[in-house]
Amino acid sequence: MSALPSSSEPVLNRPTLPDRAFAAFLFDMDGTLLSSIACAERVWARWAGRHGVDVASFLPTIHGKRAVDTVRQLGLPGIDAAAEAALIQAEEMIDVEGIEQIAGVAAFVGALPAGRWAVVTSAPRELALRRIAAAGLPVPPLIIAAEDVVHGKPAPDCFLHAASRLGVSARDCLVFEDAPAGIAAAEAAGASVLVIAATHAHPMDARHPVVGDYAAFVPTVDADGALRLTPLAA
Repeated sequence: MSALPSSSEPVLNRPTLPDRAFAAFLFDMDGTLLSSIACAERVWARWAGRHGVDVASFLPTIHGKRAVDTVRQLGLPGIDAAAEAALIQAEEMIDVEGIEQIAGVAAFVGALPAGRWAVVTSAPRELALRRIAAAGLPVPPLIIAAEDVVHGKPAPDCFLHAASRLGVSARDCLVFEDAPAGIAAAEAAGASVLVIAATHAHPMDARHPVVGDYAAFVPTVDADGALRLTPLAA
């Protein structure tokens, strides 16, 4: 499986990576480990068209949130949000054409110790596994998916739950995110954030370090067993 081309200028808004040790790394999936934007937007555009929703203004709002929350927030009359989300998921399970890895991600997660990282996604588990396989990435040791929490992103529940499952505090975790809802969820959980901007057309105005992809740094384990990010030599 090919990866998105590595950014020629991976650090977009700050020249330094988080300079501290972490107990665990928590990764969003879509836009952070892989790009499924093309197929997701095809599915959602078809759904929006069937329901008379303006596609151009709607599509930017779908990313980083659970499908049921996205449907519910539209407030469409006579719509069963859970039923519509299930229909959307069924289409997304079929349409996986064009899913790609973010540059450098396979080597990066492959170097992490078992039990020290998790994927925390707004996608249902079945869809997450489908997209991870389509991207050619290994199955993560732990996946916190849409059905594992009552309140999805931007609520902090998913990241708090992931940290708890790993036996660490969310405040000692680094969250890799790309979407505003996920960044807000990580902030609310008290975690540190590294923004992955591989799928963004323009530099992000973020309060956190922003990198293009995973090609310019590697994970390392310090003498105390904690995780750090180490830049590669230019």
